[in-house]
Amino acid sequence: MFQVLVFVYENYYTGESCPEPAHLERKLSAVGFESDEIDDAMTWLKGLDTAAHPQLPEPWLLHPSPTSVRVYPNAEQNHLGVQCIGFISFLESAGVLPAHMREVVIDRAMAAPGAPVSLEDLKIILLMVYWSFGQEPDALILDELCEDTSDRIAH
Repeated sequence: MFQVLVFVYENYYTGESCPEPAHLERKLSAVGFESDEIDDAMTWLKGLDTAAHPQLPEPWLLHPSPTSVRVYPNAEQNHLGVQCIGFISFLESAGVLPAHMREVVIDRAMAAPGAPVSLEDLKIILLMVYWSFGQEPDALILDELCEDTSDRIAH
């Protein structure tokens, strides 16, 4: 599923430029993705659209109190894992992941297979959430999301 999401992200600059689901499915199939991967990705993308563009968003979600703290219930802790929760907290504290987008990231990560979700998969989810809002992450954050950090040497 994540390979399909990366393909969509790389080939359609914004969510608005993405073709209708039926056309996208045909395109993905023509490129060579397996039907089960396409189905999983299309279901996930539909959930992303619903989460990113709710009919009546809660006002507290769009404009949370600056002193509020996100508490992760056990199900989220188990599914996301320590690394993903830490990375989400890092992005929040850096001021590049607002609360309403954080909630969409968590929603979509909870819909992703695997537990705990890998950090690499979370980064793809983050890119897709920015994509669905028609935003490009800050250059340094984009570098963090796209760069393979396994070869970095800690200083």
